[in-house]
Amino acid sequence: MGLNKLNGHREPVDIVIANGIVLTMDSGKTVLEGGSVVIQGGAIIAVKPGEVLEGRFQARETIEAAGKIVMPGLVNTHTHAAMTLFRGLADDLPLQEWLEGHIWPSEAKHMSAEAVRLGTQLAIAEMIRAGTTTFNDMYLFEEEVAEMARQAGIRAVVGEGLLDFPTPNHQTPQEGLQYAERLIEKWRHDPFVTVAVAPHSCYACSPDILKAARALADRHRVPLHIHLSETKEEVAEIRGKYGFTPVAHLENLGVLGGTVVAAHCIHLTEEDMDLIVRRRVGVAHNPESDMKLASGVAPIPALLAAGARVGLGTDGAASNNDLDMFGEMDTAAKIHKVFLRDPTVMDAPGVMEMATMGGARVLGMEGRIGSLEKGKRADVIILDLNRPHLVPLYHPYSQVVYAAGREDVETVIVEGRVVMRGRKLLTIEEEKVIREVRAWAGRIRTNS
Repeated sequence: MGLNKLNGHREPVDIVIANGIVLTMDSGKTVLEGGSVVIQGGAIIAVKPGEVLEGRFQARETIEAAGKIVMPGLVNTHTHAAMTLFRGLADDLPLQEWLEGHIWPSEAKHMSAEAVRLGTQLAIAEMIRAGTTTFNDMYLFEEEVAEMARQAGIRAVVGEGLLDFPTPNHQTPQEGLQYAERLIEKWRHDPFVTVAVAPHSCYACSPDILKAARALADRHRVPLHIHLSETKEEVAEIRGKYGFTPVAHLENLGVLGGTVVAAHCIHLTEEDMDLIVRRRVGVAHNPESDMKLASGVAPIPALLAAGARVGLGTDGAASNNDLDMFGEMDTAAKIHKVFLRDPTVMDAPGVMEMATMGGARVLGMEGRIGSLEKGKRADVIILDLNRPHLVPLYHPYSQVVYAAGREDVETVIVEGRVVMRGRKLLTIEEEKVIREVRAWAGRIRTNS
């Protein structure tokens, strides 16, 4: 019995989530039946069985979670948020044709700071509804992404995409690097926004730009975010130009090291995988986008077995076509089973870890988010189990990965603030955003 209860004093706190099935995602993957999570000042101050905490706290708000799953918010390790505006614009194409023949020309013609602001708002609404509380973004006009994330109260890592050719936001890669440095300086101490340096890829960035990006990330101790070894064509191109695989090319340039988030990592040699593990590169696995673009199946079970850091990502809505991390978990679990003809690989607890603590490790944020533990930031989601497809409940991890969906997310809390309650978004004017996106898309149809 705690001191507070003995002397009759109850400690004032912001929120108590009471009596839920708490999937902590701590190192032991502890599950608390009838567990409670106590939040104060944006942090988790207790995660215990309800009877242990009884009478200790006076909550400003109590959220009753009996018969519901309480779990960490999902971490999307790779996306392009504003590309929601291009959802369905160019489907059923190979990556290079999709990117060079459709997406890059459409961006050059239609993308602006205003468009990025609008597309990001739509993306954030979709992500919050699907239980995502942190996303790692690479795109254009990332100042707008940072602002929209901050306003909506969602955690974001933002990286201005650097390419060898002009973009709608900067004419040269050097201008892009300068823009990135201004972002780093502006958002350095923000609790929601982290700035990354984001060279697009080995094939779209010269060695000089890749080295300059590494130097900038090192100077400010921020993450570096890049697409890596996504297609066989990319690997062949980089081998032909430089004599190395893309992973070895980055190693040769001194780019690996620090916090590197490498998206896709599909076509890897044994030497590549060894480098990824030794350099502690974070791998952002995007199975649905990789499937849709027929890029291949990443060797995720082998990477995990070797000790690599692996998280899940959706990629952008133009190549997925959604930002649904529940769908991504289900797909990640199943595609590797059938690809390896082994039903035991990528089990449900392991896949859920990739979507939470694994993603936090990839982003270098494992000390702050990814699990429900005392001292971590209060990023929490609650799933309603009172639905036909979630009954009966035998194994909570299996239920989350194989049966639950984004529509089952009832409540979302980020940094101790409720941003969705009872499926109602509280920080975004959803209907207004949808209306404005439809009008924007109408102009695309007219001018394309």
